[in-house]
Amino acid sequence: MTFTLPPLDFRSDTVTRPDDTMRAAMASAEVGDNVLDHDPTIAELEERAAHVLGMPSALWVPSGTMANLVALSLHLRRGDRFLATRGAHVLANELGSAAWLAGGMPEPVEHDGGPGRPSPDGLAAAIGRPAPYFPLRTSLLCLENTHNAAGGAVTPPDEHAQLLSVAKEAGLTVHLDGARIWHAAVALEVPPAALTVGVDSVSACFSKGLGAPVGSVVAGSAAFVQEARRMRQMLGGGVRQGGILAAACLVALDRVPELAESHENARRLAEGLREYGWPASEPDTNIVLAEVPDSLAAQTWLDSLGIRSVAVSGRVRFVTHRDLSAADIEEALRRLKTGA
Repeated sequence: MTFTLPPLDFRSDTVTRPDDTMRAAMASAEVGDNVLDHDPTIAELEERAAHVLGMPSALWVPSGTMANLVALSLHLRRGDRFLATRGAHVLANELGSAAWLAGGMPEPVEHDGGPGRPSPDGLAAAIGRPAPYFPLRTSLLCLENTHNAAGGAVTPPDEHAQLLSVAKEAGLTVHLDGARIWHAAVALEVPPAALTVGVDSVSACFSKGLGAPVGSVVAGSAAFVQEARRMRQMLGGGVRQGGILAAACLVALDRVPELAESHENARRLAEGLREYGWPASEPDTNIVLAEVPDSLAAQTWLDSLGIRSVAVSGRVRFVTHRDLSAADIEEALRRLKTGA
């Protein structure tokens, strides 16, 4: 008789699903036409998210990619050069929309200040000096906290402040991709607003390990959000009775402190992987990167054990989340070590 192991899904924290509490909140949400009248539950979420992020105003959007695209479309003029850390989501995972739709010319900045972030000197060198009219004009810096491709690496407030100082001195606008800013805040034990100081806009997701099925916000000044609302409509994000979705995001916001459990599970997973012989980085948050000789072969083997993962740049990525318990971590390590 053949037994199939139940799958343990470490591919991403986006695989988390709404539980009964969240589904009940969605079912009972007060709703209205968000394009015509501003859905009341979306309005409540936007007000609360703006406060938590330390920004004057916020706008609900269906996805983090749309949130970033809305911001970049407002910050860039066609032909502007913008800087983002190498491997940033806006460079590698948004299908070139920053260039195609927002009209910007992307330029990666190296991680010479630590995982996921440049040093102030490195950033200053990347910005360069004022030039004649015909070269590209550098007008925007995109930061990412946590930095997904760097293993969920966090940027502490003091280093954030140094980078903001360099960017602002050069006259740059700053957008923060905070898809997992909740993770960064929990890991650093600071309010999310401590990680947005000085930025012109910030995006944040509710579908990254918090159980919400869909939804992000993009936040900034009241004038920025007014224009962002128009841009969202232009991009097809003008949903109607979206309060059903916003209700899930409100529940997700209440669960941000619970992310600490995912971080602890990631540390235990990394420890177990090292014991097995796979060099694994010590995670800042909930993403573990393991060095292996052949990442695609390793992923295939893990799949045969019912351990779902992702091959990323020659490494295997494991992401812990609320739908994986501490017992699931131990079970994954058992399968890894026994091969069954």
